[in-house]
Amino acid sequence: MSFYKLLSVSLAFLWSVMAVSCSCEKCYCTKPAIRREWRAFTTEEKAEWIRAINLPHDPVLSPSVDPSLSLIPPVNTSSSYFDDIVYLHMDQNIRVLLSESYRYHLKLKVHFSRYISPENSFPGIGDAPDFYESLFWKDSDPVSGLGGWGDPNADFRVPDGGFHKLPLSYPSPHTVRRNFTLRSFDQPIPSPLVTDKLKMSNTSFTASVIEAILRSPAGDFKGFQKVLEAIEGPHSSVHGIVAGDMVGGCPENAPSNCKPGPSWSPNDRYYARRQMVDKIWYDWQSRDPVNVNSFFGGSVQSLESLDAYNQYPNGGPPFLSLDSIMTADGLFPEATIGDVMNTTGGYLCYVYE
Repeated sequence: MSFYKLLSVSLAFLWSVMAVSCSCEKCYCTKPAIRREWRAFTTEEKAEWIRAINLPHDPVLSPSVDPSLSLIPPVNTSSSYFDDIVYLHMDQNIRVLLSESYRYHLKLKVHFSRYISPENSFPGIGDAPDFYESLFWKDSDPVSGLGGWGDPNADFRVPDGGFHKLPLSYPSPHTVRRNFTLRSFDQPIPSPLVTDKLKMSNTSFTASVIEAILRSPAGDFKGFQKVLEAIEGPHSSVHGIVAGDMVGGCPENAPSNCKPGPSWSPNDRYYARRQMVDKIWYDWQSRDPVNVNSFFGGSVQSLESLDAYNQYPNGGPPFLSLDSIMTADGLFPEATIGDVMNTTGGYLCYVYE
């Protein structure tokens, strides 16, 4: 998402940057933000976006899941606002992963931008053939660059770019780590959902793969999400190939009870993952009017076996609906899934270039 939380997270500012006008309980999107490709940004726009990511912790963050269930650390008040967003994701992981609407995660970042966004441009579709050498990893400028790959001699911490000092707090304090891993499915303890552990991760997010996903049958949100969110699909594959913090890996100074995985998975960290998913969803919605409000998802994850996943790829019963409320841990007003189905529906206000 591309809107900038410039030191204030007030609701008035939120609506103003989204160009949304509200009257009573009805809101209208009057001037949609236009989300553009990162490489089309000016240096000043890149710097502004990076400054927004580096903003400090917001004290309004208040976890809504019992820590005995979420099994995550307490809030670290020394962290960043972006880590607050990651904390919200971790707090909700136990009940939203593979179930609630993607666009909710985009709403999480609504404070970060105005009219620019790297959603279209994540290092992926155009960069898949040689992901390691993508220009995304070539800008080391400490103000406007995204930085490169991590140092293998320093816990794969990113040594340059605008995020090299960004404080990440969970599961223990550290800085951003990236560890290029081409065969990310070949793990010591493989997921039961992995069918080809030697698969090259960059083959999962090529242009032809994305086009095939966009050809998913009209109105079949369950089928669309299944191929997009498959363990060996484009979403998971980019997490795996970037690795480090993108797969919830434990840093060197992590507590002994740290177990790599979704508990620390920064699906909303950095600049691209959820936005890329949203762009693909947006394009699928645009292919047929019946796709616009198509939704299906359950509130219980089904990851224990391939059969269970195939039956409920985006969550098992009890099922969610467009009226289901998505909690926000105090960071911003809560919304229903239906509120975020349309990017110009009022609660959200943006289009893609």
